[in-house]
Amino acid sequence: MATLVDRLEIIGRRTVSGVAEVGLAGALLADTLFWLVVGPWRRQPVRLGAAVQQMAEVGVYALPIVTVLGLTIGVMLAIQGIYTLRNFGAESHVVVGIALSMTREFGPLITAVLVAGRSGSALAARLATMRINQEVDALRVMGIDPVRYLVAPPLLGLLVMLPALTVFTDGVGLLGAGLYVDNELGMGLVPYAQRLKDVLKVDDVLHGVGKSVIFALLIALIGVVNGAGVTGGAEGVGRVTTRSVVQAISAIVITDMLFAFAVTR
Repeated sequence: MATLVDRLEIIGRRTVSGVAEVGLAGALLADTLFWLVVGPWRRQPVRLGAAVQQMAEVGVYALPIVTVLGLTIGVMLAIQGIYTLRNFGAESHVVVGIALSMTREFGPLITAVLVAGRSGSALAARLATMRINQEVDALRVMGIDPVRYLVAPPLLGLLVMLPALTVFTDGVGLLGAGLYVDNELGMGLVPYAQRLKDVLKVDDVLHGVGKSVIFALLIALIGVVNGAGVTGGAEGVGRVTTRSVVQAISAIVITDMLFAFAVTR
């Protein structure tokens, strides 16, 4: 009986902790939007230089690995698509599957997972280190709002650069798939591009871009919440960094599934 009570207590504590984290994330988002909108009128704008630096770290510095992964995913889709459709003698229709899969699912999903592991973890580690070193408390003592100074720039950078990276990944992936289709089926890049133009619609691209905006919010808020909740020393920083990556990737995949279910009904 005692064991059952103990387990129920653990479940209850974790549930309360999870709800508290969700509430903290909502409060941080509202506070960040407040400073983005009202900050300039109160002569406390979000630092543009810091936001640009975050955009560079999230987007520009990630271009090499995004290019490699985009090409790889595109070629993989082409390989699997041709292999599957060959059983039905319909290899020429592989472009349809490549175009829709890349722009609606794989482009935004792979890009978000990459950014979560690369930038989300860095955000959590940076905030956790500052909190342990009491730098956040020092900002409050100096009259600087920590949300405006530490949270708003990376959130703005993610909101701008993750959709842009998603579009870039889509383009690179479609190019990689086109090169493989040309080599395997002899279709040619010009007919391949024309087929893409006939198949793809603006809504397909916007579908992926819209999901990337949601993913950007999840990555930023999860990283900040974990960084703000750090306890202990260096071990605590490592723990919340790992936790933020696991939570962000899990949230991205679950949200992607729910988004796909909702818009295809």
